[in-house]
Amino acid sequence: MSKNLVIVESPSKSKTIEKYLGSNYKVVASQGHIRDLATSGPLGLGVSIEDGFKPNYVPLKGKKKIIASLKKDVKDAAHIILATDPDREGEAISWHLKETLNIKEKDYDRVLFHEITKDKVLDAIKLPTKIDDNLVKSQETRRILDRIIGFRLSKLLQAKIKAKSAGRVQSVVLKLIVDREREIESFVPEEYFTITAIIEDTEASLFKYKDDELKLHDENDVKKILSALGDKYNLSSIEKKKRKKASRAPFITSTLQQEAVTKLGFSAKKTMSIAQKLYEGVDLENETVGLITYMRTDSIRLSDEFVGSAFRYIEDNFGKKYIGYTKHTKKTDNVQDAHEGIRPTSILREPLKVKQYLSNDEFKLYSLIYKRALASLMSDALMDQTTLIFNNNDYLFKATGSVLTFDGYLRIYSDYEKNEDKIIPSLIEGNNYEASDLISEQHFTKPPARYSEAKLIREMEELGIGRPSTYAKTIDTIKERDYVKVEDKKFVPTKIGFETTDKLQEFFSDIINVKYTKDMEDELDEIADGKLVWNEVLKEFYDLFEPRVKKAFSDMERKEAEETGEKCPECGSALVKRTGRYGEFVACSNYPECKYIKKEEKKVVEVCDCIKCNGKILERKTRRGKIFYGCSNFPKCKEAFWDKPIGEKCPECSEMLIINDNKIKCSKCNYVKE
Repeated sequence: MSKNLVIVESPSKSKTIEKYLGSNYKVVASQGHIRDLATSGPLGLGVSIEDGFKPNYVPLKGKKKIIASLKKDVKDAAHIILATDPDREGEAISWHLKETLNIKEKDYDRVLFHEITKDKVLDAIKLPTKIDDNLVKSQETRRILDRIIGFRLSKLLQAKIKAKSAGRVQSVVLKLIVDREREIESFVPEEYFTITAIIEDTEASLFKYKDDELKLHDENDVKKILSALGDKYNLSSIEKKKRKKASRAPFITSTLQQEAVTKLGFSAKKTMSIAQKLYEGVDLENETVGLITYMRTDSIRLSDEFVGSAFRYIEDNFGKKYIGYTKHTKKTDNVQDAHEGIRPTSILREPLKVKQYLSNDEFKLYSLIYKRALASLMSDALMDQTTLIFNNNDYLFKATGSVLTFDGYLRIYSDYEKNEDKIIPSLIEGNNYEASDLISEQHFTKPPARYSEAKLIREMEELGIGRPSTYAKTIDTIKERDYVKVEDKKFVPTKIGFETTDKLQEFFSDIINVKYTKDMEDELDEIADGKLVWNEVLKEFYDLFEPRVKKAFSDMERKEAEETGEKCPECGSALVKRTGRYGEFVACSNYPECKYIKKEEKKVVEVCDCIKCNGKILERKTRRGKIFYGCSNFPKCKEAFWDKPIGEKCPECSEMLIINDNKIKCSKCNYVKE
């Protein structure tokens, strides 16, 4: 008897869902996209510009066997359910599956799984829909835009300045980093001074003279003030007020990435990889279940069902006074109560209850998501804030303190959001007090800070460039292309990063900028809403873009290869530095007549002893230049690691200990050295 065929993207998700659906269903995985634009045709774009930007799709490398297997599954199926991820990219994958596998309209349904739990999966199966063509066209337009800009600008930069690539969003993000670095380089620090009185062990800062705000930029002014001050500080006012501190909203994709960077030290890429696993399903004691809802979302809304269960949990565990309120955007109708913030699929799956089934990093991220969602529904923290104003010959000094009187949401979220009491002594208004010390300090204004990964993601989100689901990939790309390096967890542009930005701004300043990129994102959203025609948007872009590309190919100066000062041993010409697919190398400047390439002397770096044999663990590089660590006795010994090993055995499983996230961990199990 034929079964219903469900096609998802991930093999691990397919196993989880098949357990829920039972014997009448077969669940298989496409393993992501199965096809993409060809690299043939005019300019290698895989797009027919003259034919209304008609795309030419071909199977992705390595996907022909998967496609053949899927075709057989489709042929044998009673009915097909396309259940790829519930976002624009997932919608496009479903459409590609439908087209590639020749699935007829009447033979399929589209189903969205926003959380991988048995109840929600079964509910979703009962409420099928069809592929949203507008979402598909929006994704397709984005892909064609990225292909045209990426291919044309990358070829230009490779030919002219030996840069590796350019991209619609990537190049704008690089410009942000370069612009910030130039702000720092041109910054001129300004001198300023502060005066602080220590009164009853409390710091009171000078801020006014009578009714005028004081800004001290001259040392002589400071001396005049110090000489004008008397011994007595009159407490002219005491102001006490209650202050509320509200919890923040549940995570969306961008805020999850930011918080995981700052609180857990995870990269955006690592965060999304772990979140994907938590969404797709984890083997617990008696079930396999997704622990969080779908992690690619722009909404902070939580379902009524989850809010109700969370309020009951809060009352049962902390008391009624800890119940808060929802922070959500306007609710829209959707068959599956879609577009929620990132939250646990059940408030009863407390982090400690599932810890034994998770890796150390999975537990950390799940705890963060769980506690953020729960805290968002808890009551405000309450504080007593006290402000003291002291008057000394009309010079006013201010001291401020606060004391937490009710912890509210901090009861659950204090691991991630610290609140320290600053206690103000109990003094009497109108009394005079003496200062035990009077401190004047010289300061200098500081330049704007370089972007950390969290701050860069926040900037991309606020400026509206790119999509939250692509932030991690964009940041990875500019690092892989050597356009930026990371120093003290901050991005610093490299020489080629500066050159790439400068050349793009010289010829494409009206396209490679924040406003144009944001406006294009808005237009893609309008295509998704059915308000704009996709190929008309592409035509308007192309008519602006292509003439500038042709002008740049004609007018942009070609960067001469840098000479090393050595001569070619074969023809006597100068040796120069060149950049190839796998990084920089030295070759003859007389290429192609002379094809001499200088062989790089490989420096052997011993890291530690191998714990599996008598060999040494050496630092090595892949063909693409990525560092890894492998045994000198390879292939007899296949010990290899991406993280740096330390030559010690794990006390729990005897495997190699490595350094990961500045901690010593086991390369196999969840052991972390204290």
